[in-house]
Amino acid sequence: MKFVILFILILVLGMLGAGFYLKSSGDTNGEIVIGIGVLIVAFILMPLFIYHRYKNKNLKDFTFDKFKKDLEERSKSESK
Repeated sequence: MKFVILFILILVLGMLGAGFYLKSSGDTNGEIVIGIGVLIVAFILMPLFIYHRYKNKNLKDFTFDKFKKDLEERSKSESK
């Protein structure tokens, strides 16, 4: 999975570079190449990266439930 993400990242960076080069040389297809590169980043690379990073994580660790309970306990103890 890590190599797939790295391959897609290199592909997208190459597409963006080629797109900007084509655009600076006056070719109208440069904007299309840049747009396709951005779409690949948004709809393929980013979801793959998020899935890869969080696939074995406990999502309860990333919520504010524990912080909320501590805050409520503090406010109860201060009001007494």
